[in-house]
Amino acid sequence: MKTRQIILIMTDTQRWDMCGCYRDTGLETPNIDALAEKGLRFEHGYTTSPVCQPARAGIFTGQYPRSVASWANDMGISDNTKTIGQRLKDNGIHTAYIGKWHLDGGDYFGNGICPDGWDSAYWYDMRNYLEELTDEQRLTSRDTSYMQRDEFPAEMTFGHRCADRAINFLEKGEDEFFLTLSFDEPHHPYMCPSPYSNMYQDYSFPKSENVFDDLSDKPDYQRVWAGQTLHEDKEKIKIKHPYYFACNTFVDYQIGRVLEAVNSYAPDALIIYTSDHGDFLRSHSLSGKGPAVYDEIARVPFIISGGGVRQGVGHNPVSHINIAPTIMELMGLEVPKIMEGVSLVPELENPDIRVNNHIFIEFGRFEVPNDGCGAFQPLRCVFDGRHKLSINLLSSDELYDLESDPGEMRNLIMDDASKEIRDRLHDVLLAHMDDVWDPFRGYYWERRPWRTDAKLATWRYTGKARYREADGNYSPRQIDYPTGLPIVNTIRED
Repeated sequence: MKTRQIILIMTDTQRWDMCGCYRDTGLETPNIDALAEKGLRFEHGYTTSPVCQPARAGIFTGQYPRSVASWANDMGISDNTKTIGQRLKDNGIHTAYIGKWHLDGGDYFGNGICPDGWDSAYWYDMRNYLEELTDEQRLTSRDTSYMQRDEFPAEMTFGHRCADRAINFLEKGEDEFFLTLSFDEPHHPYMCPSPYSNMYQDYSFPKSENVFDDLSDKPDYQRVWAGQTLHEDKEKIKIKHPYYFACNTFVDYQIGRVLEAVNSYAPDALIIYTSDHGDFLRSHSLSGKGPAVYDEIARVPFIISGGGVRQGVGHNPVSHINIAPTIMELMGLEVPKIMEGVSLVPELENPDIRVNNHIFIEFGRFEVPNDGCGAFQPLRCVFDGRHKLSINLLSSDELYDLESDPGEMRNLIMDDASKEIRDRLHDVLLAHMDDVWDPFRGYYWERRPWRTDAKLATWRYTGKARYREADGNYSPRQIDYPTGLPIVNTIRED
């Protein structure tokens, strides 16, 4: 399976079940739903980290956020890290990036400078958008009161301007290209025009059972996070967020505009659709996103359509870490050893193949400049498609059986009947941290209160030394410190 025309479309802060093709909640997303109908909709798609920049690092480098120094917002990825844009451009593919980038280490809006690997003629991030506006228009673009007065036209939105640029790119009729269209919507400030801004004024998002979660058997930091929400009368709660939901439907409309252009100018293109992470919407008595791996924030829409991809529903777990290697293989290029995910192409071709036995999720801190959102909350998680184990290093841990408990209400971490599953997943997680050279690895991840057979803690820990693989033309073999000679084996046992 090969294609030389690939389009990645993504949103920001869109829960998997805010798309009608996943769950009928009353929210309207007809264009995303139609995309899913024509392609392969993965039921269990997950982010590598439920916060903006780390999630994007996983998508655009094919490496876990901690591997590329992107374990929080406002941290630029490592200088020696190559993005999928750089790799494709260096292989003669026209690469264009339009929309939110969030990987330059700057503020939320970015620095407005096209990074290496992407065509500067099409580069357009959120700072570029703001620089098009007067000071008064900038204030307007962050203030929903203008929507209430119907004074905010579609042409003023970031989403509309991004879609215009993507359509312009597609109209050129390129034979080989990789186009990324990265919307900020439906993320705050939820700006959109009428009729969208008025669609959900009387609407309430359906409550799940986990809105009633009192977190009594959950990690203590989650109770700190919930605060007074724990003491609310949950029966009276209505999940009303009219502008967020309005922006969700508005961005679907913008996606529809782009899909029309795809049909006209690149009908054979393959389209990947996802979001960086979700939003709690009061589930588990929590809000926003942050250091947790509940499905409300870690599970994302994940659709691959067109380009000869089979139609249907994929039930195996997939991850953002699979996206970059999948694109490399689809383009007919070798997947670099330095990428830590594997390609989904075998699974796209054959429903009987399962590429990921496990997927992994992580969290470091929300962002570097500010101390909110729990500050430093190191977390590592493994999910096998049914059981989800989360090691919360500074607190207690979690184990959920999503088959019997899809709402993740009952923490099984101390359940004797779940010991075998828990310890097996723990071993898988530790091996993964070792395999990908997790910079935060150490004996403390092993010695959990419930792990009765944990090894004795030693200062040497595993005694291993690890070295990077040579990365094609980008980096040579590393040099062995004791000998000064090129390294032959990337792992050495002391």
